[in-house]
Amino acid sequence: MTLAVSIADIQAARRTVRDVILATPILPAARLSAELDAQIFYKAENTQHSGSFKLRGAYNTISHLSREEQARGVIAPSAGNHAQGVAQAAQLHGVRATIVMPERAPLTKVVATRRLGAEVVLHGASFDDAVAHARALADAHGYTYVHAFDHPRVIAGQGTIGLEIAEALPQLRTLVVPIGGGGLISGIAIALRALCPDVRIVGVQAAGCAAVPLSIAAGHPVAVPAAHTIADGIAVKRPGELTLPIIQALVDEVVTVEDEEIVLAIAHVVQNSRLVVEGAGAAGVAALLAGKVRLRPGEVAATVLCGGNIDSNLLARVLETAMVRQGRYLLVRTSVEDRPGGLARLCDRVAEAGASVLDLFHRRAMWRVPVDKAGVELVLEVRDEAHAHDVLAYLTRHGYHCERDGVGEWPV
Repeated sequence: MTLAVSIADIQAARRTVRDVILATPILPAARLSAELDAQIFYKAENTQHSGSFKLRGAYNTISHLSREEQARGVIAPSAGNHAQGVAQAAQLHGVRATIVMPERAPLTKVVATRRLGAEVVLHGASFDDAVAHARALADAHGYTYVHAFDHPRVIAGQGTIGLEIAEALPQLRTLVVPIGGGGLISGIAIALRALCPDVRIVGVQAAGCAAVPLSIAAGHPVAVPAAHTIADGIAVKRPGELTLPIIQALVDEVVTVEDEEIVLAIAHVVQNSRLVVEGAGAAGVAALLAGKVRLRPGEVAATVLCGGNIDSNLLARVLETAMVRQGRYLLVRTSVEDRPGGLARLCDRVAEAGASVLDLFHRRAMWRVPVDKAGVELVLEVRDEAHAHDVLAYLTRHGYHCERDGVGEWPV
């Protein structure tokens, strides 16, 4: 079977992008390695220019456009990262760029794209809606279309990551790569099959937008009806005509991860490796943490942190949610005597137990407590789950009837 891209194409792309992109670091994931009894590394593409790997493919593509194609200006659809890659590549070439993004694209990505000099058009509810509108604008205005993943030069540009991984980790046995439309994993797989043919390559999709397993089963690209995931960078409802055959031929397995697993993975990387990643960038870590990819003891494995462009508000919510799951936040309901000093005494007991009060809500008639008492809801910061149990036991010993909320619940 002849694939759309060869190792020679990827090596040529490397020469094209060498002076523009960063050869991003491959960093040991010490905590994850200890938890999984393996040697795990992160390919930190979240530290790339514009915060993701997308500059590689975009620059390689725009570099090879004719003068006439560049003069017409380029247009690209994107959930956010391809937008910045195309915008920066166009800026470096002195080419006008128009980017079509979904209406609910993260504000961080919209603002960053505009700062790179591109015109941003917000259209539709999903990446696929943005694709259709970008095609229409290209036809109407003569723009040169730069595909987010399904083009040989885009795939070759992303494949330069595979060259860097192969050179840095000769003992690599398993590589875990997030999949949206498939450009990233396709390029990497072509490079690794040529240089390290025995490496197991595992793709990861968000369960809320997992078109690749369906497409592999069908033998052709299949679209899922909707995209529901916090991993907007891989929320692509249909894989490419070029990328799917590459995935079928070269990728060993494709697994899916839930949003809750992605949330915990983002927090894990932030808390333990001090690296900021978005949902798509954490998908590989999520698969490893959740046991979706099994490793042998001592096995050398890696995953690509493909992007770090997460909205700051979302990151704050993700970390707070993760801390609840980790037992770091404790939500308690109790009651105090409804007279001066009642609430202060409760706070004193909390402090004596070594917990900190983050939020406090005072209720009276809303909770069916006796008329001489007031209901209190506390959000406490504790060290871990064991400390949470100690705090509850301490309050109970001092006469407070406590009810714990939020454990094991996941809002729909």
